[in-house]
Order: sequence, then structure tokens, then C-alpha cells
Amino acid sequence: MNQGLPSVTDRQIEHYYGPQVHIIDNTFLNGLLAQLCSPETYQPTINHLVELLYKHLLITVMNAEFPKEDFSIPTRMTAMHPQNLLSGKRFKKNQKVISVNIARAGTYPSHVCFDSLHYAIDQACLRQDHIYAARATDGKNQVTGTDIGATKIGGDKDQAIVLFPDPMGATGNTIIAAMEHYKRHVPGTALKMISLHLIVTPEYLRKVLQVHPDVIVYALRLDRGLSSEAALKTPPGKMWDQEKGLNEKQYIVPGGGGFGEIMNNSFV
Repeated sequence: MNQGLPSVTDRQIEHYYGPQVHIIDNTFLNGLLAQLCSPETYQPTINHLVELLYKHLLITVMNAEFPKEDFSIPTRMTAMHPQNLLSGKRFKKNQKVISVNIARAGTYPSHVCFDSLHYAIDQACLRQDHIYAARATDGKNQVTGTDIGATKIGGDKDQAIVLFPDPMGATGNTIIAAMEHYKRHVPGTALKMISLHLIVTPEYLRKVLQVHPDVIVYALRLDRGLSSEAALKTPPGKMWDQEKGLNEKQYIVPGGGGFGEIMNNSFV
């Protein structure tokens, strides 16, 4: 059971999925995410909400997972009081970080993370990579895997924190394929590989953790709306075998529909 509490404002729900899974319970973010999932929410509102949600989620991840360093710097008052410098802790500025754009739903979230990271990390240590990935389905619209079409990788991953900001953790196939690509084809050993989601399902967590037990998962919400009544009365993960968040077309319930379509005004 996960009993960790990163901060007073970023509590985590009680669950039995394992210590590397973090499902944030934040009242402000819960309300924004509910608005994001509303059938009335389209552009430009959806992008504004996604930006707010991912900025807060990124800060939560950084506070919990990024290395820190001491600093001592002058302020505007140092000229008058040179003996008094501002001292404290900040994120290690030379920590290598990669934000991976998993097109298409992950494109804007990755940009938001990449842009925000520049306020804490030296720009020379930041990189945004690009992967085009799409669901592979059979004749019954069942997801059979993920097709990776093209990639644009800007270097190695040695000692980097690799972030995968992808709004919907549904089947897990996309994240599994993206992480597998980095492990097999991108040189070096990553310091950490972290997925950042707005919503995840029990099916996603089971599959991803089986294939990549080293991954760290952060999400703002767990959707398991099709679980048994008994499972819904217990903490998440306690009756994992009876938990379900995907319908017959493998879309999340209650979910929010296709974020990628709405964010790109591409309803196909």
C-alpha cells in the first residue's frame, strides 16, 4: 500500500499498486480535470486546462523525484548588506532531462513540460524528443499493440531523467513501446524514466508495471468505472483482478473521450 504524502497540498490516494505508482489527490486539479473531461469542453479551453494540469503535475514530480542542490546567491539588497546572501535549496541545475513528445495527445503536454523545465534546469541540459506512435487494432477494434512510425531523438539518455507526458494511460501499449524504444535504441542508462498522466486505468498499471517494473508512474486520476461492486468498495489495487477501466473498444470509463482528437480538432 502506498502511504507516501509528498506534501500537504499534493496528497496521494491510498492504493495497493506498488510504491512506484503515485496517484495525486488535489482538489484544485480534480476540478480542472473534471472540466477537461466535460462534453462541453473544446478548443481553446482544453489547451488552457491541459497546460495548468501539466504544470502542476510536473512540479509535483520534480519535488519528489529530481535531485536538489544548495545555493547561495546575491539579491538586490546585497549591495547594502553584502554579508547577507540568499541561501537555500533548488533543483540541480545541470541535471539532464528529456521530455518525450508522444504524438499526438502528448505533443502539447510535452511542450508544456519542456518549456516549464527551463525555469529550473540549465537549457543546455534539456531536450525534447519526438515519437510518432499509434494504436494498432484488429478487425474488431481491439488494441493489439503500438506502431511507432517515426522518431526524432536528439542524443543519448545517459543519467537523464526521461519524462513521458501522455494524458491517457489506457491500455499501456504506447508507453510500453516508447520506453522499449529508449531502452533498446537510445544509448546510455537513464537515471529515471517517469510517465506523467492525467488519467490511468488498472489495466494500464498492470501491463506497464509487468513489462517495465522500473518505471515511475504519476497520475492525477485513476478511472476504474467498470470494476465489480466489491472492488469499488475497496482501496484501488486491493482486488486488482476485479478492477476494470476500459470498455469493449478500450476507451477509459468514465474517462474523457479522445483528448488527442479534441486538442487537435481532428475528429477522425
